[in-house]
Amino acid sequence: MMDMKFDEAFAEHLGQFVTENKKVKIEEVLAMRTRQVAIVLEDIYQSQNASATLRTADCMGLQDIYVVENYNEYEVNPDVTTGASKWLDIHRYNDEEQDNTVLCIEDLKAKGFRVVGTSLSAESVHPADLPLDKPLALLFGNERFGLSGLAQERADLNIKIPMYGFTQSFNISVSVAISLTHIIRTLHQSEIDWKLSKAEKIELTLKWFRRIADKRGLLEKKFREEWEKKQG
Repeated sequence: MMDMKFDEAFAEHLGQFVTENKKVKIEEVLAMRTRQVAIVLEDIYQSQNASATLRTADCMGLQDIYVVENYNEYEVNPDVTTGASKWLDIHRYNDEEQDNTVLCIEDLKAKGFRVVGTSLSAESVHPADLPLDKPLALLFGNERFGLSGLAQERADLNIKIPMYGFTQSFNISVSVAISLTHIIRTLHQSEIDWKLSKAEKIELTLKWFRRIADKRGLLEKKFREEWEKKQG
C-alpha cells in the first residue's frame, strides 16, 4: 500500500513536467487498455513483422506482448513500430537451457490465461467464437513454419482465420490484426470487466511519465528523499 501511495504521489509530481496534451492522451489510452488479451510471438525471425505486430497490439489496446526466443532473437524495429514498443510491456523468454515455449505457456496458465494457438485443423474455432470467461493469450509462430507443434499441443484451444484463395497463410501482423479485431470487438460488447484496475493505471501512468520526463531518475531520487523524510 505504501508503494502505491508513493507511486500515485510521484506520478502526480511528474505530471508537472508532462504536457497537457500528452496527459490527456495517456488518460484516453488507459481508459481503453486491457490485460484481458495478450499476444505471444514464438521465434519470429523477421523483425519488421514482429514490430508491425507490436504496433497493431498497441492500436488495439493491448498492454502485454510475450516473446519466445528459442532460436531467433527479436529486435524491435523502431521504423515499423513508430514508437509503439515504448508503451507496451514486452516479456522475453530466452533461457538457453530450457524450452522457452514451455516456460512461457506454463507462466501464462499460472497467471490464469487460456492459451490459444493458431492452426488450420478442423477443431480450430473462429476468433470471434473464443470464450472470454478467462484472459486470452494468443500464440503466433514464425513466418516460415508457423506455430510449433509443441505450442499447438499445449494450447487450450486453437483458432483459424478463414481463407478463400490459393494461398493458405496470412502475414503474421495481418493474422494478429484480423484476430484482434474480432476478439476486441466481442470483448468490448461483453459484460466482462476487461479494463485496467486503478493500481494498474497508476503503475502505467508512472512508467510512461518516467519515460517522458525522468529518464535518468533524478527527479525520482529527489522526490523519494523528500517523501521518506515526510513519512518519518
